[in-house]
Formats: sequence, C-alpha cells, structure tokens
Amino acid sequence: MGQHDDRTAGEAPGVDPGPGEDPGPGEGPELAALALKILVAGGFGVGKTTLVGAVSEIRPLRTEEALSEAGELVDDTGGVAQKTTTTVAMDFGRITIRSGLSLYLFGTPGQDRFWFLWDELSQGALGAVVLADTRRLEDCFPAVDYFEHRRIPFVVAVNCFTDARRFGAHDVSRALDLEQGTPVVLCDARDRDSGKEVLIRLVEYAGRVHTARLLDSVEPQADSV
Repeated sequence: MGQHDDRTAGEAPGVDPGPGEDPGPGEGPELAALALKILVAGGFGVGKTTLVGAVSEIRPLRTEEALSEAGELVDDTGGVAQKTTTTVAMDFGRITIRSGLSLYLFGTPGQDRFWFLWDELSQGALGAVVLADTRRLEDCFPAVDYFEHRRIPFVVAVNCFTDARRFGAHDVSRALDLEQGTPVVLCDARDRDSGKEVLIRLVEYAGRVHTARLLDSVEPQADSV
C-alpha cells in the first residue's frame, strides 16, 4: 500500500470550572472525555500500518523494521513482494470520532513470531478490526480465532486492493465461517473516510455486544430476587 501524509491535530485541554460554576457547552475536565482502545489486526502485509496512519489525527507511532534475508525463512511475502518493512511491536494512533469520544488505535504485528504481544495489547480493548486481503484470506484466520476465543467483539474489514478480485461481504463471511452477526465491511485502508467508517461500525457493534452481555449478567440476579 502507498505511504500517507501524517496528519497532526492539536486539541485545547479542558478547563475545570471554578467553585460553584457550571461547565459551559464543550467545557469541563478532560476526564469527562471517553477514550476507547481499539486493536487493528490481520495477516502480514494486509495494511494495518496503512490504516492506522491514514485515520490518525496525530503523527502515528510506528515500530517498523526493514525486512531482512533471515526473515525470508519465516515471513510469507507471497502476494506482497513489494513490501520492504514489517511491524515488530505495534503501531499507535488516535482519532476523534465526535466531541468527547476518541479512539486509541493499536496495530498488532502480523507475523507468528510476534503474537506473544497480542495478549498485552488486547488488555482493556473495546474491540478489534481484522483486516483481510481476499488474495490471502487465510492469513486472517488466526486473528479471527484469537478474538472469537477471547470474546472480543470485532469486525472484518476487507481491504480492497486494486489487483484483488472483489467479493461481497456475505461471501467473505461464509469463507471465514464467522459467527452470526459479525460485521464484514469493504474498505480502502489508504482512505481516511473509509477507515473512519470501519471504526464507527466497530464501536457501534461492540457497544451492542457489551450491552447485551451486561444485561445477560444482570437478568439472572433479578430473577432470583
């Protein structure tokens, strides 16, 4: 995928109102703002770093290293032969969805040998985006299995590469054998608006899942009273 211009946006800190004063519209302590942790996962070379860089409103933190000859023995570069770097720890970015709601994005490394980092990165995550490339769809199976087994809500975002055959969301869902209701969306990881729509879809879906689980945990207690 192509490189993207980094976008940087500054925000004025919240100001605490004085004693006896009510905060005006848009004012108040920063603690009132909600920040949600989102993971961006998927196979090697699927566009995770590109997506985080495209949507982030701050200069994204990247931990990329050049691919080496030694890595050729363990990294499958089939279909992404033009790729020259790889994420070895994580990518990090931030995007404001609306006033008072920000997402912290953590891009996970795609190679098997770095999966030990996933458990640390997934702590406290609201949900995840699993990027998929229809030319190498099997590469996202480990990420799908990881989030399903840990009951972390996720959406599958199909990164529509120009030279890849197009498939509908239903076809991708069946090929991945996703649990019923798991969203599949088509996107362009290079495009900020497209990436933002994926994140909004995830937040809405994860919100419904967590709310349903909360209600399920409360209802048995109410029945026993």
